Amino acid sequence: MHIARAARSTLIRLGAVALASTLLAACGSGSTGGQQSDGKVTLSIDLFGTFGFEEAGLYKEYEKLHPNITIKQTDTEQEQNYWKSLQTRLAGGGGLADVQGVEIGRITSVAQLQSDKFEDLNQYGAGKLKKNFTAAKWGAATTKDGAVIGLGTDNGPGAMCYRTDLLKKAGLPTDREVLAQRWSTWQGYLDLGKQYKKSAPGKSAWIDSVRSIYTNVAGQSEERYYDTSGKLIWETSPTVKEAWDLSVEAAEAGLSGSLDQWSPSWNQAFAAGSFATLPCPAWMLGYIKGQAGKAGEGKWDVAKMPGRAGNWGGSYLAIPKMSQHKKEAYDLVQWLTAPEQQAKLFQRIGNFPSSVPAIEKVADTKDPYFSGAPIGEIFGSAAEQAPVQILGVNDQDVQEQIAKALFEVERKGTSSSTAWNNVKKGVQNALG
Repeated sequence: MHIARAARSTLIRLGAVALASTLLAACGSGSTGGQQSDGKVTLSIDLFGTFGFEEAGLYKEYEKLHPNITIKQTDTEQEQNYWKSLQTRLAGGGGLADVQGVEIGRITSVAQLQSDKFEDLNQYGAGKLKKNFTAAKWGAATTKDGAVIGLGTDNGPGAMCYRTDLLKKAGLPTDREVLAQRWSTWQGYLDLGKQYKKSAPGKSAWIDSVRSIYTNVAGQSEERYYDTSGKLIWETSPTVKEAWDLSVEAAEAGLSGSLDQWSPSWNQAFAAGSFATLPCPAWMLGYIKGQAGKAGEGKWDVAKMPGRAGNWGGSYLAIPKMSQHKKEAYDLVQWLTAPEQQAKLFQRIGNFPSSVPAIEKVADTKDPYFSGAPIGEIFGSAAEQAPVQILGVNDQDVQEQIAKALFEVERKGTSSSTAWNNVKKGVQNALG
């Protein structure tokens, strides 16, 4: 999941509910799950954004297979809020769930700095599952001494989602193959956006936010914030510069709807047709369906993304040492991340597998909601070509500061140089 994913009417819990759940959990000690006198076990799982397990009916399937297990999920809107809460609970040792989600941008930090807070899943037999996962997915959750602190859920190979009705009204092509050629580069994508702006229907924007451009361009290279030696290089990274410059150009050209991603106004924009295109990792498909609703079916399509293949998002499931039901938690984590369940998630929700056998299972998947787009082929090809990114302990912190500064550029008209200086200050404050 994934880099931060936000509130969605059908896909996540309301923020107030999530906050209440977190506060209630913090009042206790250890796991929020429990074992009843009749031998039944309640497993708690604490997540952020769209993992899709509940929406795809997987919890119900698991409970049917294991009548003694009841699964209770809590969900937080913003990943950064979830992460802050998790850090507080890890430090205090109380209020932790039996299973905790970890975003891909945090997994290196957990593996290098907090592995003592989580179970080594090897002791439950996780080692035999290594062949099921891509090398990058498995390796990121493995410590230097070989401990495995999480099993991977999805990956986030990227494509471009677009509104065929809006493009048609603007006099632009709607065929996914033609568009893929027109925006084979990010510059080509911006140029097509400038053409769209001239006759945009209903004052719609070309893209929701320039943050979408930055995140996806930055996800198309092996190095962005760290180099292979583990050195922080974001200030001189060619990838960061390219992503920044393209995002600033889009903002200055007025191509962005200046929407705050994951906000209520952003959610409403999907149904209102407020923007024509959206760089979308696979997990975004379910989000779009949830926000655009039945009325959006057949109006959306999916094409290959501009530039190189990239990745945005993907998460892990980990078991805190404070869990009261470690073995039962591991059985659930193993089942949820197994090839069969990962394939179901993609077919039902859109979350693309990190499991090699599951990727093979979904190769021929098409999505009628997205005009019959061959999403198995499109995302499968992107996943195959995507670089294995170098992740560092502060990846997410750097990315959040850059996103914050770009929001100032598109919303307030802040100059690129001033915004970049703000990034430097923000990263310095965040990293200490």
